Amino acid sequence: MQRSIAIAAAGAVAVIVGGALVATTILAPADRLAACRQGNVAGGFDRLGGPFTLVDGSGATVTDADVITEPSLVYFGYTSCPDVCPVDNARNAAAVDVLEEDHGIAAQPVFITIDPARDTPEVMGDYARNMHPRMVGLSGSEEQVAAAAKAYSTYYAKSGDDPDYYLMDHQTMTYLALPGQGTVEFFGRDDGPEEVAERTACLVAAAS
Repeated sequence: MQRSIAIAAAGAVAVIVGGALVATTILAPADRLAACRQGNVAGGFDRLGGPFTLVDGSGATVTDADVITEPSLVYFGYTSCPDVCPVDNARNAAAVDVLEEDHGIAAQPVFITIDPARDTPEVMGDYARNMHPRMVGLSGSEEQVAAAAKAYSTYYAKSGDDPDYYLMDHQTMTYLALPGQGTVEFFGRDDGPEEVAERTACLVAAAS
């Protein structure tokens, strides 16, 4: 009787261990990504991000495959923005420094204009260089910018009738895109550079 109980108990342990092994080997990657995230997207993160074709600061046409070659903090805004864009871009630049210094991860801030009429490739290149040596500034035609914004489900619209001194309404999310993974997280304005770096490092580790 005791031998039967022992065999049954051993079988139960084997099932538990086996189940844990399956969970670790099959479910762990997705679970680890979910454990690192605070954001949530209806329909999944596959709905955010995707192919784009834009123009970099040197005037070269680039695609998402050319740009997202390392963990990238992607932000849509414009250089004439009087308030939120400089703060958000500075936060993203600081997060990149924290990632490198504290986690040994090379990453880049990516700034995509929503105002290509004023933000030419040259303007974006100068802005990016002044903000951070690793920042990538991207512009393009109205159609190219609209397609990139649509891929990331980000909203923007011109505000005001003055042809030179108008503002742009826009969302202020920063998207974390990983090479070969796509968009895996987004950050709000209240997330500080340390928080952005910590979650990014967690997601980079989970995705590798």
